[in-house]
Amino acid sequence: MGNPISASININIDSDVKDEAQAVFSSLGFDMATAINIFLRQTIKQRCIPFELTNETTEKSPKPGCMTGKIHMSDDFNAPLDDFREYME
Repeated sequence: MGNPISASININIDSDVKDEAQAVFSSLGFDMATAINIFLRQTIKQRCIPFELTNETTEKSPKPGCMTGKIHMSDDFNAPLDDFREYME
């Protein structure tokens, strides 16, 4: 790869995310620039985002119908349970 030439970029990051990321990277022995370079190199190497993308909003609020066909309720789901028959009379 030879001797890389440094280039500067400006990016906008939510200030809370930046602070938290800097704390994590610092605990790992990296600064923000090193962490971003690692991410970019892995993206180039794998030709994709090098981790699973999630959306916090989606995780907290699933889209209607996302479980269609994945859950089966038995036909007698609402039938009284024998164990509670004495309480229902």
